Amino acid sequence: MEARIDFYKASPDALKAMLALENAVIKSGLETSLLELVRLRASLINGCAFCVDMHTADARKGGETERRLYAVPVWRETPFFTDRERAALAWTEALTLIAQTQAPDADYALVRSQFNDAEMVNLSLAINAINSWNRLAIGFRKMPTA
Repeated sequence: MEARIDFYKASPDALKAMLALENAVIKSGLETSLLELVRLRASLINGCAFCVDMHTADARKGGETERRLYAVPVWRETPFFTDRERAALAWTEALTLIAQTQAPDADYALVRSQFNDAEMVNLSLAINAINSWNRLAIGFRKMPTA
């Protein structure tokens, strides 16, 4: 596969807005390790090779274990994640697959049990941001470097 366009260069103002959203997510107070799991899960669902590569590397740098990284696609069947992480992963799947899930009440109740109102909004923005990044990277064929 060949890269299409460099979306950073093609529309710098739009990318500044995306980076501002990403900066707001980073400053939201949500745990960095949790954000990396969310980014990885959405990127796996969306099939974004660039983002999967980046967020597994970032998670490792942050101290994440290989075992947990490998288990992200099957998080429901493992004991490796906290209740808070499970709620975030469920909400990530619900919002990433919104056309199919319609953000079910059960997933909302789960995230509600682990996050306060501001955290739920910030988590949802983090999910929105990674889904946007995935769509840019996939659409314009941004490739991981070897």
